[in-house]
Amino acid sequence: MRALKTLAVAAATLALSTTAALAQTIAITNGRILTGTGTIDRGTVVIRDGRIAAVGPAVSVPAGAEVIDAAGGVIAPGFVAVDSGLGGIEVSALQDTNDLRQSSNSLSAAFDLSWGLDPDSFTLPVARLGGITRAIVVPQHPGSSGGHVHEDDTAGVGEGGLHSPGLFAGQAAAIHLAEGTDILVQPRIAMVAPFGDAGAGVAGGARGAEFTLFREVLREVRLYAANRAAYDRGSMRDLMLSRADLEALIPVAQGRMPLIISVHRAADIRNVLRLAQEEGLDIILDGAEEGWRVADEIAAAGVPVLINPLANLPQSFEVRGATMENAARLHAAGVVIAIKGNEGSVHRARETRYNAGNAVAHGLPYEAAIAAITVNPARIFGLESRFGGIRTGAAADVVVWTGDPLEPLSQPTAIFIEGRRQPLDSRALELRDRYQTRTPLPPAYRN
Repeated sequence: MRALKTLAVAAATLALSTTAALAQTIAITNGRILTGTGTIDRGTVVIRDGRIAAVGPAVSVPAGAEVIDAAGGVIAPGFVAVDSGLGGIEVSALQDTNDLRQSSNSLSAAFDLSWGLDPDSFTLPVARLGGITRAIVVPQHPGSSGGHVHEDDTAGVGEGGLHSPGLFAGQAAAIHLAEGTDILVQPRIAMVAPFGDAGAGVAGGARGAEFTLFREVLREVRLYAANRAAYDRGSMRDLMLSRADLEALIPVAQGRMPLIISVHRAADIRNVLRLAQEEGLDIILDGAEEGWRVADEIAAAGVPVLINPLANLPQSFEVRGATMENAARLHAAGVVIAIKGNEGSVHRARETRYNAGNAVAHGLPYEAAIAAITVNPARIFGLESRFGGIRTGAAADVVVWTGDPLEPLSQPTAIFIEGRRQPLDSRALELRDRYQTRTPLPPAYRN
């Protein structure tokens, strides 16, 4: 009984401290403000109750507010890592630490990775020090490496449904990177499916097979949705997918859940756009290394793109036209883009800002690059009311930088997620501080 009382007191104390933290008013002054949609050369951001209370060049500091002097640095929105594995994988070489991938014969589209997220992952503080405050975590397709399916992965249709790896990787989730026990912002925000070489491998080796099979799956999902009672009675013909997968795909087939499609070459992008138009799908292109070749078509379809602007090598036949000007050309055509990190955006998610800087170096306007890692991801996934950008009423995801955040030498001096100040440390820094040598090395070892 005493233990229960102690726990109750501790919980109440924690609740009070959390409430007090949220009620605290903070004013960040004397900084160049990047709002995500524009720039204020010098101004103030006021945070109250976890949200942006005021922002502008002539904002007064409220009485009693904690004042943080940006000292002429930059005040920027928290960045969003898209196509990420943060919180879902710890060590790439150990499958036991990977909760982004599964290979069940009876589960593909219904795979909900939000149940496997780890708020204690060592990858989160490292990414946070790169200005990342939110992430869109996506499942990896079975048999894949770094989220991409090998070309020789094949799958057929047999008794009991589609055999693994199936057409779908599962459902993505949105998270925040604040310290705490619950990092989930919203589960099941999008479905994920590979096309191109990867999709052809899934369907038996040919692109046409995947498109045919994909359309058949959509027909069966719609048939199931309209005849659930017959399905329950067993008076409907056998369907390829499990009931869980059929249920998960109903919002996709009805255009209510976006479908993230991994696709790369121009011809495949055209076919995917046509598929989406004919089937009434809400799609997001992921990769699109040859997107610049069909930029006008992507823009006309109103389809956004998740892009790695560093992809410029012809590593396969489907990315022969890759170029580091892809981001700039897509933006110039009117395509909404979101810039990804590197290697699945887990251990190198902090490099998202470097990728944005490289896109600027290859023609993308600076403010468009900032938007591509802040407001655009929120808009693409329908979460603009939750986060993304510095504006009155928005969640107070704010990072204060010593200089331009797209410059690698700039470092954060303060990080806020929903108004809560975050520590500026990580396991990597703690190990550095613990084991760094304090005695000069002998001359023979200095090189």
